[in-house]
Amino acid sequence: MDYNVKTEGEFKYIEAGEGRTIVVLHGLMGTLDDFAGVVEHFSKNGYKVLVPELPIYTLPIIKTNIKNLAKFVKKFMEYKNVSKSVIIGNSAGGHVSLYITKAFPHLVDSLVLTGSSGLYEKAMGDTYPKRGDYEYIKAKTEAVFYDPKTATKKMVDNLFEAVNDRNRVIRILAMAKSAIRHNMSNDLPEMKIPVCLVWGKQDDVTPPEVAEEFDRLLPNSELFWIDKCGHAPMMEHPGLFNDIVAGWFDKHNIK
Repeated sequence: MDYNVKTEGEFKYIEAGEGRTIVVLHGLMGTLDDFAGVVEHFSKNGYKVLVPELPIYTLPIIKTNIKNLAKFVKKFMEYKNVSKSVIIGNSAGGHVSLYITKAFPHLVDSLVLTGSSGLYEKAMGDTYPKRGDYEYIKAKTEAVFYDPKTATKKMVDNLFEAVNDRNRVIRILAMAKSAIRHNMSNDLPEMKIPVCLVWGKQDDVTPPEVAEEFDRLLPNSELFWIDKCGHAPMMEHPGLFNDIVAGWFDKHNIK
């Protein structure tokens, strides 16, 4: 990604474009690069796109959870003078955006969820990977996508580094437990705002039945499928993902 990453105080983020603000939240294993296609497209089509780096590896252990990530994003949005924004979230980023909608509804007027946790997800599997097992990490990274070639060496290297860092592993596990504790099923029926659900038909982390359950529980949602696609549609099929979201924005006059 060619955009400059800004560091201001406790915040590290990408900011691109002018116009209606979109806040984008990456997942547990994600990086600022995950939404490169979203930043590229929407920043050139009348939107300001903000992508904060979530402090998953830097919060104190006791505060490494969905609730405190939501508080961090609230603080970031206030710092950037953003209110009533669209939030786009993938995986744990979707979960955080749902918690923000519940706890700080004045900040959110619509959501785009893609491969979101919040109801159910499979993380790294039943056993945590052995430290030093690069091929195992490579296979796990590739399994997130329908096309394993989507998993770049940089992605594999980042995950390999994370699972070989004891402090990061502890926080990853803390986040996984927090995601289970903060199940949103009872909260979703109260969220009346428009929600766009974009899901990979071959998502093995948050399988298709999860998308269908989100669609059933949310009172104002619309579900879109992308075939031959895994857990991160915005990475695996960026053009199609952007077309779906842009069309949904037009339908709901989000501009």
